[in-house]
Amino acid sequence: MLFDETGGPEVLTVREVELPAPGPDDVLIRVEALGLNRADALFRSGTYYYQPTLPASRNGYEAAGVVEAVGADVTAFAPGDTVLTTGNFELSAHGVYADRVVLPQHAVARRPADVDAVTAAAVWLTYTTAYGALHLRAGMRPGDHVLITGASSGVGTAALQVARRAGATPIATTRTEDKRRHLLDLGAEHVIVTDTEDVAKETKRLTEGRGADIVLDAIGGPAFQALGEAAADDATYILYGWLDARPATVPMTWPVTVHGYNNALVTDTPDARRRAAAYLNSGLRDGTLRPTIAQTFDGLAHMPDAHRLMESNTHIGKIVVLP
Repeated sequence: MLFDETGGPEVLTVREVELPAPGPDDVLIRVEALGLNRADALFRSGTYYYQPTLPASRNGYEAAGVVEAVGADVTAFAPGDTVLTTGNFELSAHGVYADRVVLPQHAVARRPADVDAVTAAAVWLTYTTAYGALHLRAGMRPGDHVLITGASSGVGTAALQVARRAGATPIATTRTEDKRRHLLDLGAEHVIVTDTEDVAKETKRLTEGRGADIVLDAIGGPAFQALGEAAADDATYILYGWLDARPATVPMTWPVTVHGYNNALVTDTPDARRRAAAYLNSGLRDGTLRPTIAQTFDGLAHMPDAHRLMESNTHIGKIVVLP
């Protein structure tokens, strides 16, 4: 699936292209399932942090599949291995929206053989983002109160489970009341509906006046200050997205440490990828990490519809496309 210009979901088109043979360091994967991420839509529309190379740009970070062939220097994978992609690549060149892809081996990780492709396509980016941000960057500990914005997103639903797994208390925010019950069922201890409730006041009430120890925020914008006011003194604020592009105000005397977050923290080195994969696979095996699948679309031709659903913000969890 390629696009020649930035724009809405309609710019995505399916085409037959010649697949190169794997180079010495490459892995050829038969794709079984594709997981959508907000980055895919931003890249397609030209609003991501880097621009696509046009025309004929590829797209998509996340896929699960089976290895069909490997290059001469590849020792970590063999034909028949079940794998997933780790998203540490440039989208125009290596985007995975396809039925077969050739990727460098550093962009591939093993998945447990008993984990189905739909589940595997829905876990790496969301769960490693939550793991990297909460554990590695924020140093989350048992008993911490973790305030999670946009909690119905893929990363948001993953963060609820990652926090629970660590013995922390997840507090979810969502704009509308209709998602409250779903978020509680997914593991939120409390849910704050931002259209009708004051985030700072509710968070302080739920934490007996202390505030959240960690804020995991995908939104930014003017709400940035309110979330800081919901945080405890010396809290850690992780900003991993900026869905609201309006300016944010930070008070000069704010007693909160703010970190930007990039998932390179868990993908840039072999050791980091090994540890992230171990965390992810252990959670999948023991059932503490269970991705929420909002909807599955059958066929690459339905990718524009999948993008429309993602941009509607009406779904909860991950959207998956079967090529």
